[in-house]
Amino acid sequence: MSRILVIDDEKSIRNTIREILEYEKYTVDDAADGASGLQLVKEHKYDAILCDIKMPNMDGIEVLTRIYEMTDTPVIMISGHGTIDTAVEAIKKGAYDYISKPLDLNRLLITLRNARDRSSLIDETRLLKRRIEANYEMIGTSEPMQQIRSMIAKVAPTDARVLITGENGTGKELVARHLHALSHRSTGPFIEVNCAAIPAELIESNLFGHEKGSFTSAIKQHKGDFEQANGGTIFLDEIGDMSLSAQSKVLRALQENKITRVGGDKDIPVDVRVIAATNKNIREEIRNKTFREDLYHRLSVIVIEVPPLHNRIEDIPLLTDHFITEFCISMGKAKMEITPEAMDELKDIPWTGNIRELKNVVERLAILCDSAITAADVKRFTVY
Repeated sequence: MSRILVIDDEKSIRNTIREILEYEKYTVDDAADGASGLQLVKEHKYDAILCDIKMPNMDGIEVLTRIYEMTDTPVIMISGHGTIDTAVEAIKKGAYDYISKPLDLNRLLITLRNARDRSSLIDETRLLKRRIEANYEMIGTSEPMQQIRSMIAKVAPTDARVLITGENGTGKELVARHLHALSHRSTGPFIEVNCAAIPAELIESNLFGHEKGSFTSAIKQHKGDFEQANGGTIFLDEIGDMSLSAQSKVLRALQENKITRVGGDKDIPVDVRVIAATNKNIREEIRNKTFREDLYHRLSVIVIEVPPLHNRIEDIPLLTDHFITEFCISMGKAKMEITPEAMDELKDIPWTGNIRELKNVVERLAILCDSAITAADVKRFTVY
């Protein structure tokens, strides 16, 4: 049920608005002056606030300003003495809308509904942002993690190409996303390409696009990943699995900053930063003639090696706590405790699947354990 705050020094106005809104199934709080209203804003979460402009001691414009120092709840200003200038000032100060007294019932309800929807959208956006940030947060205070953060801070502001190496599940994508987020391209697109998941015969079309009719299923023109990443970053994950044919075209794109769609003959300029990642030993792939040495040198201006989890054991408690919090929130459970003995057991596991494996194990424990996670639970639900 939506909760509305009404701030007005006229009791009759407050009562009238309360009756109208409670009939429409709103929960209503009211305050007779700005100070009382601000106190309620500190204590409660509101979907919208109605605030009079002409009030003793503290006028509505000042109340509006102080509300927005505490919250982004939509504020609708109301007044029986307003002018165009007053309305303009209120909107400039951030008011969601301005309604003159006597209040038009239909306009009031429509404005409140729209303000409530905006408030819900803000909450959803904030929640989504928190989830995204949680998914891409770099956890750990170990020396290897501090070195990676330092490297990211130096490299991110440049357009230097970066090759990220490391075992599966170590967090190479996180490094790529942080490089993008801290770059001058952060407002541009971040396009991720899993080179290992795309069939060899389709990867060129995915990367560079195709023209209509260039092959049987090409029923319309398609912009590839390089074009979609224009002005931003393209992340070529598992580039060690890319075909030699596609490698040669990627090399051209890096050399000339332009691509050609499959079936086309027009050069298309692209402005992208390229970050690549692999779990393979590229030097060995070069010796085996499955990876172009000239492409390796183009990609590896900066090389960032992400350590396996067994080289950063001291980060396991932080990672475990982070994952427990995340899973308990998603399941609507109170945060579970983990005993010191259980944590010691987790530290002793070899973690061949690295952080991805640890995350899976913690999720399993969060689901199957009833209260605190014990050493016996770790041994029971972790098979090695």
